[in-house]
Amino acid sequence: MSTTQETVREDGIIESVSGPVVQAVDLDARMNDVVYVGDEGLMGEVIEIEGDITTIQVYEETSGVAPGEPVENTGEPLTVDLGPGLLDSIYDGVQRPLDVLESKMNSAFLDRGVDAPGIDLDEQWEFEPTVEEGDEVSAGDVVGVVEETISIDHKVMVPPDALDDDETAEVVAIEAGSFDVTETVAELDNGAEITMHQEWPVRQARPTVEKQTPTEPLVSGQRILDGLFPIAKGGTAAIPGPFGSGKTVTQHQLAKWADADIVVYVGCGERGNEMTEVIEDFPELDDPKTGNPLMARTSLIANTSNMPVAARESCVYTGITIAEFYRDMGYDVALMADSTSRWAEAMREISSRLEEMPGEEGYPAYLSARLSQFYERAGYFENVNGSEGSISVIGAVSPPGGDFSEPVTQNTLRIVKCFWALDADLAERRHFPSINWNESYSLYRDQLDPWFQENVSEDWDEIRQWAVDTLDEESELQEIVQLVGKDALPEDQQLTLEVARYLREAYLQQNAFHDVDTYCSPEKTYLILTAIKQYNDEAFDALDAGVPVEEITAIDAAPRLNRIGVQEDYESYVADLKETVSEQLREKY
Repeated sequence: MSTTQETVREDGIIESVSGPVVQAVDLDARMNDVVYVGDEGLMGEVIEIEGDITTIQVYEETSGVAPGEPVENTGEPLTVDLGPGLLDSIYDGVQRPLDVLESKMNSAFLDRGVDAPGIDLDEQWEFEPTVEEGDEVSAGDVVGVVEETISIDHKVMVPPDALDDDETAEVVAIEAGSFDVTETVAELDNGAEITMHQEWPVRQARPTVEKQTPTEPLVSGQRILDGLFPIAKGGTAAIPGPFGSGKTVTQHQLAKWADADIVVYVGCGERGNEMTEVIEDFPELDDPKTGNPLMARTSLIANTSNMPVAARESCVYTGITIAEFYRDMGYDVALMADSTSRWAEAMREISSRLEEMPGEEGYPAYLSARLSQFYERAGYFENVNGSEGSISVIGAVSPPGGDFSEPVTQNTLRIVKCFWALDADLAERRHFPSINWNESYSLYRDQLDPWFQENVSEDWDEIRQWAVDTLDEESELQEIVQLVGKDALPEDQQLTLEVARYLREAYLQQNAFHDVDTYCSPEKTYLILTAIKQYNDEAFDALDAGVPVEEITAIDAAPRLNRIGVQEDYESYVADLKETVSEQLREKY
């Protein structure tokens, strides 16, 4: 946090305490001001003002806090520290670095009232100017670069609020050298002093020039996503699914493999063991792009289910503000929120303690508005400094009992353009990723098809549509099979079921724990589909020539389709497989 207890003044008294909600009197405050509550100085935020009564949500456990204790106001909203040092860091929901807090406490169990800046204010960074004295700059312009990590160059920008819109200023002093984030690295003729450190209110979106229509996919390396339900760079997606269906693993895969420059992973109210796995795994992972550690371009925000509920409500805003900061530098950012249901539950708890009128299933009436405000901060933007950057937001949803009709899932569906529905039945059959292809959809397909046609194959959309039609037909036939059995179907429909089985097993399934199959490029995704399509075409030619369906499905080459995904030299494997399938089927007639 940027605010410190040295800058506050005592001007209020606690009147009542109800869990994380505290009411104070005689507090001179505005909405969303950060305050320090009680003798221990617990961080909180003003969420309601009615007459002389100020209501505060406290970001820490409030047991032991009593009426009569002081409340101190900072006069500033909840902000995050922005600057070099955000990457390769792990924060709690209000941007307190967990490693710093642990070293202060000498324990993994944190005391209340402990605070630390979001970035190290004393660390020295080598600053290289990108402008010279006499150059004109405006808000958001890059004035220099520091090497934040081995993977990412941090661009030092003029703060958006340092100059008015369309106003320019002349650089009167700038020099290369070693500086900490609070030292002035450049001076402007209007008196502004530029440092590497910025502060920004988490609930306020950073300014941009224009939100553009995205036309490039966020390549995920997951066949079912890239092939059937792609998301754009700057797009939004929801991953709803019941317990154990694979939401977290799917988001881990996206964090590891998605074609983004920066990853911001927000663990919002998830189980502690899952966040522990993320925190332990990510530092060990190599970035497939550069070979450097993946954490070198990742910022983690961990707010587990046993952490204070109020901090959970703010953690997604902390994450999206960090993402916007890197977007302003011209980077493509992928933000994973796991899960927005826990965030909504935190809102529900706070709302009930405020005695607000409940909406559907007890959620506050403004649930849809809050979800919209969060997802709308995603997009592909033209930044104020002329660069372009994107934020792609992928939110997991945990509907109770897998009921997609509950309010959080339904309200999310109205906002996002990608819906990746996880299915507990598929997970039980060990089909992973357990994304139900009959319920999922992507509204980005038409605007992304030109990119795939130009960069992968001209017939990308045609062969994808063939796969979708085949899977749809299989779904209809399965209802008949359950009534009369497969053998009662005509031979052409039996063959369709066999082709659809290879689509499910060789194309839609993917092993996240296999060194080769864990990532599948769009080119490989396309080739796997062409191999299955060729088997389909040759098989139906053989059927038309009078070959019994049993002989067609029994050829030796067909099971090799399931092994394409694990082949490193997949191009030669697919070429050989296609030739072998043709030979074996044509021998039949």
